[in-house]
Amino acid sequence: MKIPILVVCVVAVLVSSPVSQDVADKPLAKPAYLGFDRNDYPGDASLAILRKTFAFTSYWLNNPPGAKTNTWKGKRQLLDSAGLGFVVIFNGKTYRELKPGDAAAFGRVDAMSAAQAARSQGFPQRTVIFLDQEEGGRLLPEQKAYVYAWIDGINAAGFHAGVYCSGMPFKESDGTVIVTAEDIRGNASRRSIAYWVANDGCPPSRGCSFAKTSPPPSGSGVEFADVWQFAQSPRRPQYTSACQQTYNADGNCYAPGMQEQHIHVDVDTASSFDPSHGRMR
Repeated sequence: MKIPILVVCVVAVLVSSPVSQDVADKPLAKPAYLGFDRNDYPGDASLAILRKTFAFTSYWLNNPPGAKTNTWKGKRQLLDSAGLGFVVIFNGKTYRELKPGDAAAFGRVDAMSAAQAARSQGFPQRTVIFLDQEEGGRLLPEQKAYVYAWIDGINAAGFHAGVYCSGMPFKESDGTVIVTAEDIRGNASRRSIAYWVANDGCPPSRGCSFAKTSPPPSGSGVEFADVWQFAQSPRRPQYTSACQQTYNADGNCYAPGMQEQHIHVDVDTASSFDPSHGRMR
């Protein structure tokens, strides 16, 4: 569903105003939009209820972590028709899967697979595809070779590369604090990358919250984040003790109207209602 654009012509009389220069020069805050992500497709019947709360949804191009099938496959058009935007994601390889072989070669092959899957699902060129980098901390050489080869392959295929990764500080054995998103960006050699960061720690997260005023992605602590995942299901007790009351008693996060269906979600915020720009244009 396209958002209608209303053009209004206004004739005004200019009058002097006491507004201070500081207020006049202050940039307007960008609106933020709520989204959800989950490994399993929530079902056709749930989309109307979820749309009441969320502007966008995740969309897996291959099997999510730990899954043997991809239940999102073939659902792009239906989700688009429901008015939902997208964060398109591809499940990448773990360090254990990379170590035995040529990590860069794995990255190039997986980039081709992701691009082919995006085309087959009807996503337009320039759609942002996020690589799911589940392992946090400082990336090892094999991981970096894989991630950057994947990014180069996605960008060369006519899409735009992004990375889903940790936005949480990780303290190394020598006391150095590293954030995975900053590690990837700092070694990216001017590559164009979108960032979807995960930080469910309370604070900065509000926990399982669906306030009308959504926090900006930069509220994650990663200033350059495009999307922020601020709640996960089930909640992680070691990071969420200060906001545990916002989660259900079973530890999961349920959107309004979804608890009886037992459809839990991870919750995200973004500065766009369609962070991957994956809706039909």
